[in-house]
Amino acid sequence: MYEMGRGVSQHHQHQQAPYADPMAASARDITAALRERLPELPTVKLHKLLYYCQGHHLATFGEPIFSETISAWDMGPVVGTLWYEEKNGAPQGDVNLIGTPLGEAELNTVGYVVSRYGSLTGKDLENLTHTETPWQTANRFRQPGGRVTIQREWIREYFLTDGSPAAGEEAVPLDSLAVSEWLAGVQEEPPSPDAPDDRERLLEIRAEIAARLPSAR
Repeated sequence: MYEMGRGVSQHHQHQQAPYADPMAASARDITAALRERLPELPTVKLHKLLYYCQGHHLATFGEPIFSETISAWDMGPVVGTLWYEEKNGAPQGDVNLIGTPLGEAELNTVGYVVSRYGSLTGKDLENLTHTETPWQTANRFRQPGGRVTIQREWIREYFLTDGSPAAGEEAVPLDSLAVSEWLAGVQEEPPSPDAPDDRERLLEIRAEIAARLPSAR
């Protein structure tokens, strides 16, 4: 499906240049919208929610919700430029004062991601992203402790297919118990050579868990 040997180089392991989309909002704009809805949002959780915003927006609208690249780190997907800016003391800003005003599509994506993933912890989200193809693909090229860019095509393809909500699942908010059950189910039932791989088994378990969850909180 992907050309694994192309688009991933030593340069990609360190570069944090934005994707070529001058009309897209910035990660700081989306961050401000997330923090408006989730005050005191922890840093690790923030970066996972940014990744899910990017993925679901790409799948729904065919364009990125923000222009910065996302990289695979040990802790999962991270927007490196934003991470280093805030680590070095850049102000977090206010959704009403910075950057590009968000349109209805962007606000809908942020709202969807918050409603679906907002109750999960940063560790829940880290574990979940480690089971997903975009991080796994980049991680194949990554040295321990290093960073490799997660190509946008990988993100879009995943959220169009395996990362899209299952039938009847779209409105179901996730919680830590559900995610733990998904991941435990994969770990407790390692596939035999004739069985589905971990990703396929995860999708089966996810559908089973979703069927038992309420449709709304």
